[in-house]
Amino acid sequence: MRWLMIFLVSLSAAVLLISGCSKGGGKNVIKIGVAGPMTGDQSRYGVDFKNGVGMAVDEWMAKGGVMGKKVEVLLEDDQHDPKQAVSVADKLTNEGIAGLIGHFNSSCSIPASKIYMDGDILMISPSTTEPQFTDQGYWNTFRVCGRDDQQGKVAADFVTGVLKKTQIAVINDRTTYGQGITDEFKKNLPQQSKVVYDGSIIQGDKDFKSVLASIKNTNPEVIYFGGMYPEAGLLVKQAHEIGLNAIFVGGDGAMDRKLIDIAGDDANGFYVTFTPDPSSIPGAKGFLAGYRAKYGEPGPYSIYAYVAADIMLQAINDTKSTDGKVLAGYLHKNTFDTPLGKIKFSKNGDNENARYVMWEVENGKFVQVTR
Repeated sequence: MRWLMIFLVSLSAAVLLISGCSKGGGKNVIKIGVAGPMTGDQSRYGVDFKNGVGMAVDEWMAKGGVMGKKVEVLLEDDQHDPKQAVSVADKLTNEGIAGLIGHFNSSCSIPASKIYMDGDILMISPSTTEPQFTDQGYWNTFRVCGRDDQQGKVAADFVTGVLKKTQIAVINDRTTYGQGITDEFKKNLPQQSKVVYDGSIIQGDKDFKSVLASIKNTNPEVIYFGGMYPEAGLLVKQAHEIGLNAIFVGGDGAMDRKLIDIAGDDANGFYVTFTPDPSSIPGAKGFLAGYRAKYGEPGPYSIYAYVAADIMLQAINDTKSTDGKVLAGYLHKNTFDTPLGKIKFSKNGDNENARYVMWEVENGKFVQVTR
């Protein structure tokens, strides 16, 4: 009888283990993961993710759930650190999520994507713009935003064609995103342009005056910065403090109200590439009204997180599956009507309809200046 008891105990443990790690969350619950910088100096983007996904889930629950089941959101903080992102990916994979919304930073999304792929998990990023994210050839990677090769060209064309500037300094923050977007910007500069300075800073530093002093000696007309809003705000503020009055231009990572909070009036005249103002998209009016009523003013990536989550939940509901490859197949086959307009995914998971325009800080707020 002893062997029988041991067998039954082992069998019970195995059943519990299997049921506890079942893909998607179990009989009556569907689990989806959300990962991004929830704390620290980039936490504004984490709030965008949390609230955007939360709004999409609430809407699905009001309709009776996904496949009639409750949706549980597992929120994880990757601290915009690649090593932490890998740990988060391992944790969420082991917890049996049906899909992942995230990560925010390219340096986090790219290493984490392999773990999600190996775990058969669909991954939709609202914000990862580095081309390598989808170009690496994984079946599970999708994005609802655009790519750095798109916005790098838009910025280069604007600086040289609209601003008519040719003396350009370039700085990156040594991250995957920062280095990638500055490379794309430089690649698209015409021959008559001259990069008078090409250097870097360290993300997280606070004092950039020595770098800015070196840049000042090169007499740039424009400073292009590849990095995030905390450093962008400090750079433009400190540049004005030392009498460096070149025009600042950056990518989507600088697009946040916090840049203005950091730099104050010195932020005026800072240009960034970002997608068109959602208030000009007829289909976004309902989202914007609902978000403001629930959370207040949306951040730059609130609508992207909402759209990514809504598409994922629609895929699960319509396919009646949490299998990653089934969901990926559904995304490739369909076109989605979203508050951002129609989204169709390319073979490698890019949003074929994504585009970028220029924004400028005017009188303390971001204003779209090109169409």
